[in-house]
Amino acid sequence: MAKEVKLLGAWPSPYVLRVQIALELKGVSYEYSEQQLWENKSELLLRSNPVNKKVPVLIHKEQPIWESAIILQYIDEVWGAGGPAILPSDPYERAIACFWASYIDDKWGPSSIGILRGKTDEERAAAAEQAFSGLELLEEAYEKSFKGKRFFGGDNVGYLDIVLGCFLGWIEVVDIMFSVKLFNNAKFPLLAGWAERFRAAAEVKKLMPEAKKLMEFAKAAQARMTAAAAN
Repeated sequence: MAKEVKLLGAWPSPYVLRVQIALELKGVSYEYSEQQLWENKSELLLRSNPVNKKVPVLIHKEQPIWESAIILQYIDEVWGAGGPAILPSDPYERAIACFWASYIDDKWGPSSIGILRGKTDEERAAAAEQAFSGLELLEEAYEKSFKGKRFFGGDNVGYLDIVLGCFLGWIEVVDIMFSVKLFNNAKFPLLAGWAERFRAAAEVKKLMPEAKKLMEFAKAAQARMTAAAAN
């Protein structure tokens, strides 16, 4: 199996982490190939993803699949019998999960990561405000649509859990570096409890990058961007 499944990734990427968690949940063996995020991208990556030249790329039977959200759906369909379902089987629940996943990728994710990328206190404060507003919506959605469930996916980690949970390592870095605690138990008790359960899940715990290592990467990336701007 590992010979026919290959993942092109980069360890700091939350989107690569999504694919790793999904493959782990399904018990799929695969070959992992670490890639450069910026310069010196491999010929294999450029050939496999000529459109946006980014990770993750899942190569299955020599056919590349792009974009983490699409890859999750592909994994669920191809290896459906290999483990718990990733996407809900009920059409309405699936639609709701896909909606919130799109919201996280298009709105909430960029604002939360924007706290790290902000060049000034004002930029970081604006990004934090947007991130908190998004969490208010997600807390409300959890209460209304997923109340009583251990995860968004039910009793097991599922699609929306993976999409949101992949950011938790970076959220911890935001807290350490800027004292902005997004998953605040006082403000968002349901999400805070969910985050603890997600991180403790066996399939997730073994893959989640350490905050210290991510923080070192973030500082190096900031230095790189500052140097590039100066030049």
